[in-house]
Amino acid sequence: MVGWIKQKWGNLRARIRWPGWGGGGGIARRILLWGVGALAVFVVALGIYWSWEPDPFSVRLNTAEKLAVTGNDYVIGAATTSAMIRVAESLLDKPGGYLTNDITPPGIYLDNIPNWEFGALVQVRDLSRAMRESFSRSQSQSTEDPDLIVAEPNFHFDNDSWIFPATENVYGEAVESLQSYLARISDPNNADAQFFARADNLATWLEDVETRLGSLSQRLSASVRQNRVNTDTAGEPAAAQSTPVDSEIQVQTPWLQIDDIFYEARGATWALMHFLQAVEVDFEAVVEDKNAGASLRQIIRELEASQGTVYFPVILNGSGFGTFANHSLTMANYISRANAAIIDLRNLLEQG
Repeated sequence: MVGWIKQKWGNLRARIRWPGWGGGGGIARRILLWGVGALAVFVVALGIYWSWEPDPFSVRLNTAEKLAVTGNDYVIGAATTSAMIRVAESLLDKPGGYLTNDITPPGIYLDNIPNWEFGALVQVRDLSRAMRESFSRSQSQSTEDPDLIVAEPNFHFDNDSWIFPATENVYGEAVESLQSYLARISDPNNADAQFFARADNLATWLEDVETRLGSLSQRLSASVRQNRVNTDTAGEPAAAQSTPVDSEIQVQTPWLQIDDIFYEARGATWALMHFLQAVEVDFEAVVEDKNAGASLRQIIRELEASQGTVYFPVILNGSGFGTFANHSLTMANYISRANAAIIDLRNLLEQG
C-alpha cells in the first residue's frame, strides 16, 4: 500500500509542471511551503489572540470617563447608561472587533467569542428595552425618549449580518444614540431627558434577568444526561399546554454545543455583572430603602466568581462526580446562586 501511494504521488508530480520547479526548482517549493506554513501559524496565533475575553472594568471609573466627554457631572442613571455603552463598545472594539459575522479566517472558524458576544448582546438588548420602556419614563402614558427609540431596535438588529448593512454599523449607531441620551440626562438645562430610579422599574428589569439566567442554568446543567420531571404546568390545576408531553423527559446538550453554551453564559454574566454594579450606584437610595443591599452585593459576587480563569484549553464536561471536571456545571452553580439572590432582591423591591 505504501509503495502504491508513492508511485501515484510520483506520477502526479511528473504530470504537474510548476514554474521554476523543474530540476533545481526545490528552492521555489520550499519558499512556497514555508510561506503557507507561516501564514497558517499566523492565522492560528491571531485566532488565539482574538479569542481572549475582554477584561472587567471599573463601573465608577467608566462613568467618570463617559461623563468627562459630555462635560457634565454625575446624575441618576449615568452609571447604568455608561455601563451599557461600555459593554456595547467592548463587543465592537475588543481584539478582532465584532466576530459573529466574520466570513474570513480566523474569525470564520472561531466559535467561543461569537457565542460570548451573543450572551453579552442579549443582556444589552434586555437592558435597552427596559431603558426605553421603563427607566426613561415616569409612567405608562409618558413619551418615549427619542434616543432610546433608535438604540433599542438597533441592538435587536440581526447579529450576523456582514454587509448591507453590517451589524457593527447598526450597533455603532445604537451606541451613538446612548451617548446622546447620556449627554442629555446629565445636562442640568435639559429636563426632557430623564432616568427614573424606582423600585418598580428595577424589579421589572430583574424579572427579565431572572428568566434569562434560569434558562442558561438549565442549558448548562444539561451538559450531562438528566431525567427531569416535567414541571411545565405544576402549581396550576387548570393549566394546559398546546402539545402534551411525557411526565418525565430526558435532556442532554449535544456534545458540539457544550462549549457554545458555556461561552454564551460567560458573556451574559460578564455584561450583567457590570450592569448590576451600575445599578448599585444609580439605585443606591432605592436599594437601601428596601434593605436589599446585601442581596444585590451577593448577586454581584456570584457573577464575579463566574468570570474565573479557565485553566484548561478545552471546556471539559465530565460526569457530575466523575474523574474529569465539568466546567458547565460549575458555571451553572454560580448562575443558579445569582438567580436565587435575584429572586430575593425582586421580592424585597416589590414589598411596600
